[in-house]
Amino acid sequence: MSWKRIGLIGGVAVLMSAAAGAADTPVIETTAGPIRVETVASGLAHPWALAFLPGGGMLVTERPGRVRFVSDDGTVSPPLKGGPITREWGQGGLLDIVLDPDFANNPYVYFSYAEIDGRAAGTAVARARLVGDGPSMRFKDLETIFRMSDKTRGTRHFGSRLVFAPDGTLFVTIGERGEPDRAQDPGDHAGSVVRINPDGSVPPDNPFVDGGALPEIWSIGHRNAQGAAINPATGMLWTVAHGARGGDEINIPLAGHNYGWPVISYGRHYTGGRIGEGTAKDGMEQPVFYWDPSIAPSGMAFYSGDAYPGWSGDLFIGALKETHLARLDLDGDRVVGEERLLEDLGERIRDVRQGPDGLLYLLTDSGDGQVIRLTPVTGD
Repeated sequence: MSWKRIGLIGGVAVLMSAAAGAADTPVIETTAGPIRVETVASGLAHPWALAFLPGGGMLVTERPGRVRFVSDDGTVSPPLKGGPITREWGQGGLLDIVLDPDFANNPYVYFSYAEIDGRAAGTAVARARLVGDGPSMRFKDLETIFRMSDKTRGTRHFGSRLVFAPDGTLFVTIGERGEPDRAQDPGDHAGSVVRINPDGSVPPDNPFVDGGALPEIWSIGHRNAQGAAINPATGMLWTVAHGARGGDEINIPLAGHNYGWPVISYGRHYTGGRIGEGTAKDGMEQPVFYWDPSIAPSGMAFYSGDAYPGWSGDLFIGALKETHLARLDLDGDRVVGEERLLEDLGERIRDVRQGPDGLLYLLTDSGDGQVIRLTPVTGD
């Protein structure tokens, strides 16, 4: 069953003056109580993703092709050496970053990026070992483990979120590169979710290992999923994808299933014209939830901590076009409510992650991008 966006819970969150002693730090009123919006670091060039390191601090990718280490005190390092070679390619560049699930014993870092070949580009995934500490931190033994089929000159829709599943396999979202019909071609990675092993090999239980589609493909019919996360309550992958004019949608991609783009959609073309055949068709899945009008979603995290009363188990999604953080209240796999946070901040929210301290961290997408932390305001 599909669920459209429903009304705000508790009204619109409004920025207001902070408490004494932190007057330059805004506070928002939320359903979990007052929350201070703290800038951890700034001066980042279109940061796209962050990954927390077990020893403290975080790695942050910048779309022009750099990785920075941001320490717990907010110090931003010079670019780390040894990562993927790329550059801004429209919406592409250096994009997601995740750590190996057993990073303490296997210190691999995984990257998604626009791999550029002459005048064409496509989504690729690489990994490298993180070595050194402090000023000597760098990447070593970089290797590309996945390349999407058919690079093109297009500058849109690289997808690129990386998510490790509980079984240790790696999900990768691949955009349809601005060429919608590619999302329905089982012989093309564009517009799909792919599933690979950490070394790039194909898991033997993938749905198309015996034919019918490229063996890396897990599901097809996706437009441009820039958010993905594992629901800790079920172990299932959830994704959020951009629609056109309306039709941003959340899905729970299942093995071998087709999610409809561009045959079915709850949006319309930017010109106002109808997309495909309508909103439903046999053999194509319905979204769990959709937005109309679009919010331009990017970044997704399930919250499992207890720092924000009443928010454990909720889903958080960044919004680019509508410049807010969406909190979705869940009842199992159903979205039953929405609260929009940080609207008055006026920032494009590119990524959202839960930190090891149980707090939410965000990236703002601009030439002076920030790492933001949401800290509950506690009483005396």
